[in-house]
Amino acid sequence: MIQQRTLAAKFGCTGLGIHTGSPVHMSVHPARVDTGLRFVRTDGVARHETLAHADSVTATSLATTLGDGPGSIATVEHLLATLYAFGVTNARVEVDGPELPVMDGSAGPFVHLLREVGVVEQVAAQPVLQVKRKIEIRDGQRVIRVEPAPKLALEVAIDFGHAAIGLQRLKVDRLEAAYFENEIARARTFGFLKEVEAMRAAGFARGGSLANAVVLDEAKVMNPGGLRYPDEFVRHKTLDLIGDLALLGFPLLARVSVERGGHALHHRLVRALLRERDAWLLRDDISGRGRARLESPVQLTNA
Repeated sequence: MIQQRTLAAKFGCTGLGIHTGSPVHMSVHPARVDTGLRFVRTDGVARHETLAHADSVTATSLATTLGDGPGSIATVEHLLATLYAFGVTNARVEVDGPELPVMDGSAGPFVHLLREVGVVEQVAAQPVLQVKRKIEIRDGQRVIRVEPAPKLALEVAIDFGHAAIGLQRLKVDRLEAAYFENEIARARTFGFLKEVEAMRAAGFARGGSLANAVVLDEAKVMNPGGLRYPDEFVRHKTLDLIGDLALLGFPLLARVSVERGGHALHHRLVRALLRERDAWLLRDDISGRGRARLESPVQLTNA
């Protein structure tokens, strides 16, 4: 059995939104048992509160957006991945703008801040979502599947026709906080110089720079310091996947495999898994002896 967890104290940071280009302040607060992960706008939009759940996802273009209208909050995936990897199940995220700060383009700064305040267990069991059968989604060459496994394991593959990327694969046999911190968290978001103008015209990447993204021209990485990992690109895709899986609302016991994925494909799998009620079971004993906890994850996460 695992316990629900929250922060030992609040932490905060200020930075630019990578898509809006505007400064934004975020603070992450401890929360009581069964709260889940919740996002709150504090910039004069009536303090709209949004649960971090698949049902709250409203956009997946270049980032994951929760909520709709003036209360929406975008680019939540890096923080969600950090909270998920460290087992934080209850927290309240307050942000004074429409997007979380991108920091250096990775989850590394969030891990550092979380480490500073620490995590505490709470006096309630944390149900886990155990996958019972395979679900697969195909979209041309893009494929994502989830299969039964005793722990969360990931296999991610990308293939870009660029000399600095090409085919990259990452296999994670067991996702743990230390592995996430050392091998995934510092991988930065990336983009191509030739696409920047079109992205900005469409309202994206207005705050993007070499300070918060890996940028590639026609032949090479443009960042003066180069890459943090030889395969930083697939590691960042893995970071995004973890953040999107957090929107299941529960820790996941399964193997997830992705080829040429992205936020849209990730969320198709999350929604399909939650919809297929015979494909999973909620347990409050991860040894497999526990009983089914609820019929629907939404019941508990909205409690």
